[in-house]
Amino acid sequence: MQPPYLAKDALDIGLFTNDLEPMLAFWQQEVGLTFDHMLPLGGGVRQHRHDHQGGVFKLNHSRPPLPKAAGGGLLRLIIARDDITEITTKIDPDGNQVTLVPPGTQGIHHWAIEVAANSEEEFLAFYHTALGLPLDGGDHTAVQVGRSQIIARIDPMLAVQTNSETMARKGYRYTTLQVQKVDPVHAAILAAGGTEGQPPKTLGETARISFVRDGLGNWME
Repeated sequence: MQPPYLAKDALDIGLFTNDLEPMLAFWQQEVGLTFDHMLPLGGGVRQHRHDHQGGVFKLNHSRPPLPKAAGGGLLRLIIARDDITEITTKIDPDGNQVTLVPPGTQGIHHWAIEVAANSEEEFLAFYHTALGLPLDGGDHTAVQVGRSQIIARIDPMLAVQTNSETMARKGYRYTTLQVQKVDPVHAAILAAGGTEGQPPKTLGETARISFVRDGLGNWME
């Protein structure tokens, strides 16, 4: 059962880049994501939002140079598409890995993000216990976010501490849960063992956001 705080039945994915045009071409033409609109974020960053069956792929283009991608962290995006008949792995111009799969592969019918973890216990402490996300069909190395999944890759060699002080780095940098009320959800996650990334704040007239981090420093909006 999904936690009642969720306002949408899909996970969003955030990525940063300095090279807009080749990245747009790859994610739209090679991966098949649909461009929706561009959202200025300030500080020389523009978010190019793409749709995948209700999930948002946030391609954040930064004019200021970004630091290199941190080790470990968010490893791979796995996307299920109806027109895909065999598993195909691609690498985008920045070196990010994405795998296209037929629907149902590993139980994936929407998309899934693969996260490095030292152990099953470490992964579950944040994604299952602190966030309250249900296990994916009893699999203790995956949780469900509506139609999406977060999958652990248990590998201490990959699960190095990410640079938790700087979210804006090249590569997959954060995931997003759309929630009903940010402040109580943020407080509940911290009380359950999550780490604060940024406290709740209001953007414009409609959006209120915050960030929390898992045990390795990976960011979640």
